[in-house]
Amino acid sequence: MKTILALALALSALPVLSHAEKPASLADLLPAKLEDAKGKKVDTSTLAGKHVALYFSAHWCPPCRAFTPSLVKFRNEHVDQDFEIVFVSLDNSEREKKSYIRETEMKWLSVSGARSKEGQALAERFQIRGIPALVVLAPDGSVVTPNGRNDVMQSPETALRKWKENTPSP
Repeated sequence: MKTILALALALSALPVLSHAEKPASLADLLPAKLEDAKGKKVDTSTLAGKHVALYFSAHWCPPCRAFTPSLVKFRNEHVDQDFEIVFVSLDNSEREKKSYIRETEMKWLSVSGARSKEGQALAERFQIRGIPALVVLAPDGSVVTPNGRNDVMQSPETALRKWKENTPSP
């Protein structure tokens, strides 16, 4: 119950915004610099030409901790197929974020900080109402599906192909 209350409080702080116009590229959506799993700054341009899944999650969230190992496995199996994940942390602190990355062996990029201004803006833009959430973007920055988590859970063998064909999720 405490976790559900904490999640509700965290997400209630996010104002509701409608989807903005389609961006010209992923670079228009994401901060210019992201961090790798070790905290090293990485230029967002490394994502050019890739499908990118924004993973909204937090260490304190039990459903997130249950889903993350499946996502780690999925990403590791598809990383060489022009696909990457960017973690958008809704953790309460940078320490929690780093611990979560280390414990779950996330090897993907992340938006700098925990509950950062940039991360909050992404959560607002994609109207994130609960976590874990996985929003899949095409290389041009358009939304392929806001329901990537369901695709990974239901059919990890076909999810990436489905996303690349831009077949919307039900």
